[in-house]
Amino acid sequence: MQLYVSGSLALDRIMNFPGKFADHILPDKIHILNVCFLVDGLNEYFGGTAGNIAYNLALLGEKPLILGCAGKDFAPYAKRLEGFGLSLAGIRTVAEQFTAGAYITTDETDNQITGFNPGAMRERCGYKFPEKHDGKAMAIISPGNVNDMIELPEYFKKAGIPYIFDPGQQITALTGAQMASAIDGSFALCTNDYELELVLKATGLSRAEILKRTGALVTTLGEQGSVIAEGARETRVPAVKVDKALDPTGAGDAYRAGLLKGLCLGRSLVDAAALGSVCAAFCVEKKGTQEHGFTLDVFNARLSAKFGQTI
Repeated sequence: MQLYVSGSLALDRIMNFPGKFADHILPDKIHILNVCFLVDGLNEYFGGTAGNIAYNLALLGEKPLILGCAGKDFAPYAKRLEGFGLSLAGIRTVAEQFTAGAYITTDETDNQITGFNPGAMRERCGYKFPEKHDGKAMAIISPGNVNDMIELPEYFKKAGIPYIFDPGQQITALTGAQMASAIDGSFALCTNDYELELVLKATGLSRAEILKRTGALVTTLGEQGSVIAEGARETRVPAVKVDKALDPTGAGDAYRAGLLKGLCLGRSLVDAAALGSVCAAFCVEKKGTQEHGFTLDVFNARLSAKFGQTI
């Protein structure tokens, strides 16, 4: 099955401050804030919603086509993707911009100061789809360029390609009407529980009304697993417990990759969500969104132990 993964490609630059931000900020001088934090070095991680989903799909044996934009500093990331057998044909390089980047500084009490440069993500992907799609295809539209998130649903509907709409961090950048249009006719709307509330508020639609517009609601609940709502039926899919969760960042993208893999195999949404839970568990055990890894044998061991199924 041809998988299209639309969304962001980003470089996450993580820094740790060996102290507390609060010790260096004067509350009565906050209106003239001017501080400098000396950090303990810097680690760079490959990330972005499309990159993370595609990475996990590659671990699961799929070769999705990433639809997104990257900048002039993308070469190392491109080499990594190609190393996993992923095509760069759907990635547009914007020579005058940097790849989207997050600059995150965390203090010893886990407070964070983050700066985000959208960079090349400001541009449309502009991928030229084939005139005819041979065989089955499926897509996910994850947070990325806003114009892509508005335009791609219309293309996929006309092409008869089922897609999952995953607005995530871009919910506030979309109007209620744009979001409702993207949800209408989608295979599923995928959000976490907080994001779902934002979608309901922005669109003015009730949960029941949303379900009339999309095939299903897939709602992730962190360590509580996820809920699959199809019509009047709701099914809770548990999370997979880990010995030590180091970093939840990227777990949602890993879950979506597992979900897509299950759908590629013809599984029901509920059974596909089980793959999502397993994939997310591997992610949270490592710091960074693409630092984990697994073989299909190792993946199947967890999947079988928790859900009694294998791929």
